[in-house]
Amino acid sequence: MTEKKYSKKAEEKIGEVMQEFKEGKLKSSSGTNVTDRKQAIAIGISEAKESHMKVPKKSKE
Repeated sequence: MTEKKYSKKAEEKIGEVMQEFKEGKLKSSSGTNVTDRKQAIAIGISEAKESHMKVPKKSKE
C-alpha cells in the first residue's frame, strides 16, 4: 500500500499548529483551549486544506 503524501508547505503548517498546541496557545473555533493532540492535528490539516495545500483525502478504511 502506498503511503499518503502531504506537501512540504502542508507539513510546515501542521507543524506550526502543533507548536501552538505545545505552548498552550491553540484555541478551537469555540474559543476554548485545545487539550487533545488529535484535535490539534485535525485543526492543522483543516487549516492546510483551507490554504489550498496538497493534503491527501481521508481513507475509507
